[in-house]
Amino acid sequence: MAPTSVARSRTRVTRVHVISDVHGNARDLAAAGEGADALICLGDLVLFLDYADHSRGIFPDLFGKENADRIVELRTARRFEEAREFGARLWAGIAADRATAIERAVRKQYAEMFAAFPTPTYATYGNVDMPPLWREYAGPGITVLDGERVEIGGRVFGFVGGGLRTPMRTPYEIGDEEYAAKIEAVGEVDVLCTHIPPEVPELVYDTVARRFERGSRALLDAIRRTRPRYSLFGHVHQPLVRRMRIGATECVNVGHFAGTGKPWALEW
Repeated sequence: MAPTSVARSRTRVTRVHVISDVHGNARDLAAAGEGADALICLGDLVLFLDYADHSRGIFPDLFGKENADRIVELRTARRFEEAREFGARLWAGIAADRATAIERAVRKQYAEMFAAFPTPTYATYGNVDMPPLWREYAGPGITVLDGERVEIGGRVFGFVGGGLRTPMRTPYEIGDEEYAAKIEAVGEVDVLCTHIPPEVPELVYDTVARRFERGSRALLDAIRRTRPRYSLFGHVHQPLVRRMRIGATECVNVGHFAGTGKPWALEW
């Protein structure tokens, strides 16, 4: 027994921490990589509006909590057109240009978020992120990937960021064909990292928002075709099912980091 124990103790274990949906949680982000060889972030750094605490985020900072309460009420009831009209009236009352005001607020959050990332971090965008700004804030040790691959500890990780188009019209929503092209560009990998889940009802249903979020059919097809060891994602904050197996692939929602402050760990 002794030789086996010694051999195991000398085996190098690689540990990666994975997070998604940070939404302004810089405090816990600073410690998310502790004890790991690398941190992987699957996007949504920006906090535009906290659905659990309507006083937090860019929207209430600009328009106040009562207006945030109202727009959450409309969106939760899926009255998206009324929500857009209500929001448009609020924005019309601001002297500054809407895009300028949002970018200023996002830049402030990004400066805090990117400063908190450990080294090394591998990150891709979420649907509420603004990709053109990331290159400005991603310093040494932070690798931004989208439709690209990287090797970590001898395993190949593929990254695809963003979300698909929805009535919510968040900043980084793209068409199905463009998203599928990024999935195709990644090809066969050991671990497939995306912001949104594959299009499986149990994985895309949010039990608190009581709605189906958008998942990707192209991602689901790629999982079945290329059989990665893991498919890792976030986006759905309170999923009906957090993990399930699709063929040879373990599909895992790594959790709502803004709420839990805890990373999901992968070791090999």
